[in-house]
Amino acid sequence: MSIVSKESIEVIAQSIGISNLSPDAALALAPDVEYRLREVMQEAVKCMRHSRRTVLTVDDVEGALNLKNVEPIYGSASGGAMQFKRAIGHKDLFYLDDKDVDIKDVIEAPLPKAPLDTAVLCHWLAIEGVQPAIPENAPVEVITAPSRVKSQEQKEDALPVDIRLPIRHVLSRELQIYFEKITELTMRSPDSVLFKEALASLATDSGLHPLVPYFTCFIADEVSRGLNDLSLLLALLRVVRSLLHNPHINMEPYLHQLMPAVVTCLVAKRLGKRLSDNHWELRDFAANLVSSICKRYGLVYNTLQSRLTKQLINAFLNPKHTLATHYGAVQGLAALGPNVVRLLILPNLEPYLQLLEPEMLLETQKNKIKRHEAWRVYGALLHASGQSLYDRFKILPPLPSLQPGAVWKTNARVITSLSTLNFTNELCDLGDTFICNRNVIHAISMQVRVNLTP
Repeated sequence: MSIVSKESIEVIAQSIGISNLSPDAALALAPDVEYRLREVMQEAVKCMRHSRRTVLTVDDVEGALNLKNVEPIYGSASGGAMQFKRAIGHKDLFYLDDKDVDIKDVIEAPLPKAPLDTAVLCHWLAIEGVQPAIPENAPVEVITAPSRVKSQEQKEDALPVDIRLPIRHVLSRELQIYFEKITELTMRSPDSVLFKEALASLATDSGLHPLVPYFTCFIADEVSRGLNDLSLLLALLRVVRSLLHNPHINMEPYLHQLMPAVVTCLVAKRLGKRLSDNHWELRDFAANLVSSICKRYGLVYNTLQSRLTKQLINAFLNPKHTLATHYGAVQGLAALGPNVVRLLILPNLEPYLQLLEPEMLLETQKNKIKRHEAWRVYGALLHASGQSLYDRFKILPPLPSLQPGAVWKTNARVITSLSTLNFTNELCDLGDTFICNRNVIHAISMQVRVNLTP
């Protein structure tokens, strides 16, 4: 039996001007009308599900009619629910209570705004980490609101705007346990064999990318709080190195959080609980880590090395900073390459040594720790300058070899003849690339001893 009664068919026929429809025809049309209704409603439900909704709307029915190539019903849109009333004298007959509208009020009413066409527009979400204040971006106070419920705001054009707050990042239980174990080993057992295995896991395992933001926040927080614990700082830097070596992890979006922590371990004013602590190894490790980061991501972030060298050279040339900070700055600049040393350290070497020399002498500096720090800085400068000069020396043409008659053949240890001094003079005359001290070279050449077989 059809759910559409013949009385409904007769009423519909009368509404469209058919008044002589027989009861038999209405009874025959009822099943066909029910079939068509079911077909349209099934298509409307499909449109509703594709729209990710659970409430059927008029738009879904119009979409179903469009799929069936049926002309849509005009004027069916409504801001609220339709009010049906029961017809007097009919048990199962309902009708819409349409209100009478004055045509004058309709004509004088302002026209609604035309709907916008579907289009794709581009705008900046953030510029160097700062969200621009444009209408397309939600206000900052809305994004940082404590409520997690969707809120709707009305703009000036009275269009509703659905603002969705950031979704909380959900980690699997396995990743949570993994993160807790790694952090626990870093904090409590940095010298254990298990921690070394954990570092190997960080450097090779895939699927750890969801944990990278948590590791970066953990490293940044612990470095800022644990500057007195050298073993903890070294363990944190080893974790950073393992993450950088992992080929399955993209560390580029998190460098702005890692670099301050690494540079802090490099040029911090004081590391460790006591001044006599061996913090030099930590600074050397941080310098090598900074160098590897610049080599790997220097092409992607073209301002990374320039900003880093500016910070290091300012720390090196500032006389108010401690000698430990100067040592870290020199080691960091030296790790960036011989060209950085040649352009930044060597031009400032002579005035800096004039300030460093009093700190190295016992007569002017009675503090043993300060003298030790000064000699550390002096050694770092010697090493950096030597590496830079050696790099420049490799591009020179090969030097002429010594003549066979330049030495005296004897069974004893002999010294070189005066031709060696001529050789050193030739070395000084190779160009103005190096500033050679002839007296120093003469002293070095006189100390050369050659063992010759008779």
